[in-house]
Amino acid sequence: MTVLILTSRQDVTADMVIAKLHDRGVPLVRLDPADLPGEAALSAEYVQGDFYGHLSTDGRLVSMGALRSIWVRRPGEPAAHAPEPSKWLTAETEQALYGMLYSATVRWMNHPCVAAQARCKPWQLSLAHRSGFAVPPTVITTFPRVARQFAAQYRDIVVKSASGPPPGDPPVALPTTRVAPGTDFSGVAAGPTLLQQYIPKRADIRLTAVGTRLFAARKVSASGQVDGRYGDTGHAWKPLDVPDRIARAVRDYMSLAGLAYAAFDFAEDEEDVWWFLECNQGGQFGFIELETGQPIAEAVAAWLSPPARESS
Repeated sequence: MTVLILTSRQDVTADMVIAKLHDRGVPLVRLDPADLPGEAALSAEYVQGDFYGHLSTDGRLVSMGALRSIWVRRPGEPAAHAPEPSKWLTAETEQALYGMLYSATVRWMNHPCVAAQARCKPWQLSLAHRSGFAVPPTVITTFPRVARQFAAQYRDIVVKSASGPPPGDPPVALPTTRVAPGTDFSGVAAGPTLLQQYIPKRADIRLTAVGTRLFAARKVSASGQVDGRYGDTGHAWKPLDVPDRIARAVRDYMSLAGLAYAAFDFAEDEEDVWWFLECNQGGQFGFIELETGQPIAEAVAAWLSPPARESS
């Protein structure tokens, strides 16, 4: 059975997993949807209740019936590399490709429909509460009065993006930032604004969940650091045991969200509380594995692979 990996051609994290799949002798096909149509091709038939689908790329032809699993890593926009790209061609190609893949009986890491919902930060916060995580008080609002009330109640707060940096070239960095006392919140009316109580932290924690396997890593924070993604703390990521309570909450979250893979970010305070910040359904793990030696790529490869009896 074959593994299909949907990602761009420049993806070091995918390369790490592909190496592990090769070590296991698992057939795989790597496809960037941006290459379709052109360097890649597809065909799907729906006749009298039967379905037949095929993908061709890099000289490989794979049938949908031969797929074991699909890893949606970092796929490009369909038809982006076409000789004459257009929004219409992208829409048509997306319908054809993903419609065909949805018709196959495969395991997904993660299914695109599930992933689209999992990216919504407000929904993440609701799910985190249901799963039993400690979640900082948060408001998302376009009412300046509500923002002022939130700031008055929690005093020390941060503002952060709900969707991440806006698209553009060069890319824009939008770090989580503390809100100064006396801030004028009238600008909140111009667009939804996410405000959250500031958590004084002593460390950042990244927990990578691959199926039921959990890999936690900890990095000591610099004094007063707000956003662990920016700035050098002088400390490296180190492996960390996962407390039972956190493990239960992570597995509940994964089950409720329908995810097979996720990267959780926590802020650890002085009382050892892990505060839920966000869950990235497609988060990077390569930098964690390189610093900690945790076998995350091997875990992903194992999840994607056929059982041993099917590989023989």
